[in-house]
Amino acid sequence: MTATALLVHGGLWEAMDAAAFWGTTGIHEGLTSYGVEVLAPDRPQCASGWDVEVEALGEQLAKRAGPVRIVGASNGCTVAVLLALKFPEVVDRLLLAWPATGDDAAANERARAGLVNRGCPPDAAESLLAGGVLRGVTDQELAGLTRIRVAVLPSVPENPSHQRKTVEALLQSIRGSRELAGCPEPPTPAFRNSAQYLDQLVRTIVEFVN
Repeated sequence: MTATALLVHGGLWEAMDAAAFWGTTGIHEGLTSYGVEVLAPDRPQCASGWDVEVEALGEQLAKRAGPVRIVGASNGCTVAVLLALKFPEVVDRLLLAWPATGDDAAANERARAGLVNRGCPPDAAESLLAGGVLRGVTDQELAGLTRIRVAVLPSVPENPSHQRKTVEALLQSIRGSRELAGCPEPPTPAFRNSAQYLDQLVRTIVEFVN
């Protein structure tokens, strides 16, 4: 059976889309070359809340019998978790890649300033950044991800927006989760300039979704 992977790209209230994150970096093509069916929708830009994103991307899952494996990236990990919780009969595996650090005051202050500078209303920015280990997700919700296979892929090297402590907190919070080989997050130059990272990432995702 062909594996189906729903890719949820990174970004938060900015001009990031699936083509820039998964397409031009070669990840989409790499996965399909291994026979993976890829769903790579655009997240709604300038969404006022995580519920808006879950509703929009949930259309990709509502019409499927499953199973679907979700790969969330950076702030897209929030959407990925919420989708897995909303569609338990469809989603059976969840990969949290380069999870954005949400439980750090300095990281949230930088993110808040960036959101407001890009036109996000302050109240919406506060709502988007609220949460626990992951923004928009309670730690109790994370602990509830026990019935599906969960893996975490760290940003290597870590950086202020994607810290190692977030990976460790996720592994501790989600019983049975495991860590996969990390790499720089796309579409940063560190990732785009290394064919080795692309090959490693594609193989890691293929192994997980299959």
